[in-house]
Amino acid sequence: MAKIRVLVVDDSAVVRKVFSEELSREKDIEVIATAPDPYVARDKIVALKPDVITLDIEMPRMDGITFLRKLMKFYPLPVIIVSSLTREGSSLALEAIEIGAVEVISKPGEAYSVGDMSAQLAEKIRAAAQVDVARWQTVIASSVLPPKLSLSKTTNKLIAIGASTGGTEALREVLTQFPANSPGIMIVQHMPAKFTTSFAVRLDELCQIRVKEAADGDAVVPGTALLAPGNFHLVMRRSGARYYVSVKTGPMVCYQRPAVDVLFSSVAAYGGANAIGVILTGMGRDGAQGLLKMQQAGARTIAQDKDSSIVFGMPKEAIKLGAADMVLPLRDIPATILNILEEG
Repeated sequence: MAKIRVLVVDDSAVVRKVFSEELSREKDIEVIATAPDPYVARDKIVALKPDVITLDIEMPRMDGITFLRKLMKFYPLPVIIVSSLTREGSSLALEAIEIGAVEVISKPGEAYSVGDMSAQLAEKIRAAAQVDVARWQTVIASSVLPPKLSLSKTTNKLIAIGASTGGTEALREVLTQFPANSPGIMIVQHMPAKFTTSFAVRLDELCQIRVKEAADGDAVVPGTALLAPGNFHLVMRRSGARYYVSVKTGPMVCYQRPAVDVLFSSVAAYGGANAIGVILTGMGRDGAQGLLKMQQAGARTIAQDKDSSIVFGMPKEAIKLGAADMVLPLRDIPATILNILEEG
């Protein structure tokens, strides 16, 4: 099996060295070259034709955002944005995804150790290598807000959603169609710390519901979606009739923190038949076991289908387990959820 050929673009010699050394441990990944800036990267891309690029944002001579725009126009490739954990960096990283980057990861430091970063970077490279970049660009270019759906009555149900690669656009399509009186929603999107803050703000601007990065103790209430903070697991709890979330650290699950399996398992335990579980596009198997637990606890479960998934890994694994009651194209998922809610 051919290795995934990677070009690392970063002005830091230390980062280039760390990434090269850590990725060399992976049997299916090969760092074919590194570049200190976009000008050197441009020549190496043309000469070496890498499968995936990791790209820093803040670099000399040309910043990563400008380079990404040029790359997506003239030589589109799967790009993983690598950025420091700053509010400015996270906003720029989201802009990069809107331009065409397929994944985001933070540099090792305060929130992530080198070991954590290495495991996540390897997984994101594998995911990026599977992305049809032309199709991803089409999805981004067609990001027109759909007509809003309605819900005639409020319910006491709960919605739990998990996503990874391609999930930023999938979540936008789903959440923008939910009416303001939707049940409480909990979301895990594989994304580093601080990036989730900016992502929640971006979604909140687009949606009728309120979207916020979850804080420990937040209540799960109608009209609000809670997004798991990067580097923390999101766990649903119950106290009497009140549902709330815990935001906690802990070991990675399926190479992820936050992990969809952690959220789904807690919703199965405390929400039972009162919940709806949805697993969207993404690499790997995170969420499959958790969705099965939700189904076994009486929840209704939905998986995104292959044709509409940017990467079919997570939904595929859930479907293989028999964890999905329904397998649907992304465009049909919001209306189906609301129909389930109307049925009570």
